[in-house]
Amino acid sequence: MQIFVSDDAVKWFQDEMDIEAGDSIRFFVKYGGSTAVQEGFSLGLMKEEAEDPVVTTTKNGILFFIEERDVWYFDGHDLHVGYNSGLDEPVFEYKKG
Repeated sequence: MQIFVSDDAVKWFQDEMDIEAGDSIRFFVKYGGSTAVQEGFSLGLMKEEAEDPVVTTTKNGILFFIEERDVWYFDGHDLHVGYNSGLDEPVFEYKKG
């Protein structure tokens, strides 16, 4: 499993969440909603220091990660984080690795 973050998505994180080099973004499971990989759960994100990261990628000095306790949610899929300019928000795609 891997995380891929587009340049446009990184810019959104920097602009909207005041993220800069040295900061970290955690992707985590939250109850409610639905995605292509899990019914009844959805993906959340927050600025947070890593505790037990098992999947990581760094872009522009920013660490993007998933903790051990949230890996089950992805069901063997890679996480692709893009940007939707029309909605001005990140978009998440799950692709089998």
